[in-house]
Amino acid sequence: MTALRPLLEAKSVALVGASARQGSLGERALLELEGSPSGPEIHLVNPRYAGTGIGDRPCAASLADLDGPVDLVLLAVGDQALEEQLRLAASRGDRSAVIFGNAVDPIDPAATPAFRQRLAAVAAGAGMALCGAGCMGFVNPARGLRAIGYLEPDPLPDGPVALVTHSGSAFSALLRADRRIGWTLAVSSGQELVTTTAEYVDYALGLPSTGVLALLLETPRNPPHLVAALRRAAAAGIPAVALTVGGSPGGRPLVTAHSGALAGDDACWEALCEATGMVRVRDLAELADCLELLCAGRLPPGFGLGLATVHDSGAERTLAADLADEVGARFAELGTTTRQRLAALLDPGLEPGNPLDVWGRGAATRELFAGALAAVADDPAVGAVALAVDLVPELDGDESYRDAVVDASLLTTKPLAVLANLPSALDRAAARRLRSSGVPVLEGTRSGLVALRALLDQPERLAAVAGHEPAETNPARATRWSARLAGAPLSTVEGFELLADYGLRVVPTLAADSESGAASAAEQVGFPCALKTDEPAVAAHKSDADGVVLALPDAPALRAAYRELAARLGPRVTVSSMAGTGVELALGVTRDPLLGPIVVVAAGGVLTEVLGDRRLGLPPVPPERALRLLGGLRVARLLQGFRGSPPADLEAVARAVGSVSQIALELGEALEALDVNPLVCSPRGAVAVDALVVPRLS
Repeated sequence: MTALRPLLEAKSVALVGASARQGSLGERALLELEGSPSGPEIHLVNPRYAGTGIGDRPCAASLADLDGPVDLVLLAVGDQALEEQLRLAASRGDRSAVIFGNAVDPIDPAATPAFRQRLAAVAAGAGMALCGAGCMGFVNPARGLRAIGYLEPDPLPDGPVALVTHSGSAFSALLRADRRIGWTLAVSSGQELVTTTAEYVDYALGLPSTGVLALLLETPRNPPHLVAALRRAAAAGIPAVALTVGGSPGGRPLVTAHSGALAGDDACWEALCEATGMVRVRDLAELADCLELLCAGRLPPGFGLGLATVHDSGAERTLAADLADEVGARFAELGTTTRQRLAALLDPGLEPGNPLDVWGRGAATRELFAGALAAVADDPAVGAVALAVDLVPELDGDESYRDAVVDASLLTTKPLAVLANLPSALDRAAARRLRSSGVPVLEGTRSGLVALRALLDQPERLAAVAGHEPAETNPARATRWSARLAGAPLSTVEGFELLADYGLRVVPTLAADSESGAASAAEQVGFPCALKTDEPAVAAHKSDADGVVLALPDAPALRAAYRELAARLGPRVTVSSMAGTGVELALGVTRDPLLGPIVVVAAGGVLTEVLGDRRLGLPPVPPERALRLLGGLRVARLLQGFRGSPPADLEAVARAVGSVSQIALELGEALEALDVNPLVCSPRGAVAVDALVVPRLS
């Protein structure tokens, strides 16, 4: 927090490029500075106004003419003057700067990356915090400073949200949204040439008023620092919501391993959110609904609670049920007492349930809806409640819906919101009155359900991250295997040895390169056995090459299978004992250029590529997070037992995930990718049946 105080809490500010021309960047920045409640000392710099000043303020011809350094320099200048002015500020000892412009090389646009690197080096070399380039600046309501180049609402509503966004347009859109969202800090960070999102988050966490983090990110700069900052937020019980755009290049399909293809182009973001408890949203509507709901300050009273919604339309109730299933929002199962209370309220023919349709004759609407909302809110299985109606302007002036929600909100401490189905039909006046009464209005069925799901998941999500502790490592083991990975590629047997050294059970496996050797290996591992090609050219795709023969019952069958396989693919094979039946998973490690090793947990065997069912985690993945990853798979029901089949030993499966995580943690710099597929999971535990280890190329 201390490092950013000269920037975000500046007591003295120099505005380079100050202007009296209406609508110019220099004029707008001056108006905003003058509106800062903290009353910073303002110095204007522009040679055009050196003799006349601007308004009643004097204006210097150059930064060099100012007495002593300032906390903050606002560079409202064109790119042709940018480097010179930043160097001058650095030489004077000015402590921080904002670059509003895009920082395109003024001589050769193709040289822009090098130009920006020079700017970053100048600021970093002088120890200057730097907001931008390509940004709108920042507003710090908690400390009363407005350092922006565009006119934004003044004052901003106070509240718990600390916003950091790479998008300047989204910065303005959120600050100007007609929503009940209050701000403690809002930063348009732009290109983050020097100061990154992680540093702004660190600063925000030092503000007592920060209760929610809102991030709009194009790429995660300085990922280790960002992960650490977000984990600190989770430990403090402060939720983070992120709208991510684009994708890191991480997780691109690898030729030699499935784990990269499984991870997909979104691997970086998914792993980052999983590791930090951050909620990920897909658009600005979802972000705004999440923020408004969190700003209301009501939290679910416990873990694992569900949603209850009350509707005035049967069709829209069904729509909500469809969308809730799509976005993963879970409806609570109402208890008998609640159903009895609802039955006493409803017209004949309407069934008490969840989601609930209460529309009947239209009589006593306020009492009917308030009673239904209060009844479901009292149910112990319900964590949050929403009145899901269109909230359109009522042409007869009826305000029953609005009044019913306000009545119900006074009878419960659980989260209660209005879920408006059609934003364009929303009665803005009614929404403002609801918001002024402390009732959030969520503007869209899908986006509102996403926000409600995120709120209900928040206690468990933050608790899973809050207990994060650094994992222990085994330096001797890591050194031994790192040296081995630096040599020739590992054979299948060596890959199994690596897995076993990290505590993962593997099927007994021996290598052979002749018929007699294969027969001898089969006698040692026992029949029935599996025969697989181990030729390097096809080892990564042995199933596609028909290089796997399973359940060979005896020596003659083994010899015949070996002869056919060797003639077609080559003499090198492995012989393994059969693992038995069970649910097949795939475990892996892939490398993201920004985050480094990422652990992949997926449906395995033939389902791996068919379903694309996977979850991702940043190492270390302790047992509780491993269980959470496993529970997020669509095949999780199979692991828990399905249609009479016994459940797998989930603790053993979680330990297997932990073993792969430990490999990623200790060997991340030496490992490009790892595949364990299938991992056979049964009541007897979890055993690796096949493995591929890809060393990292130097």
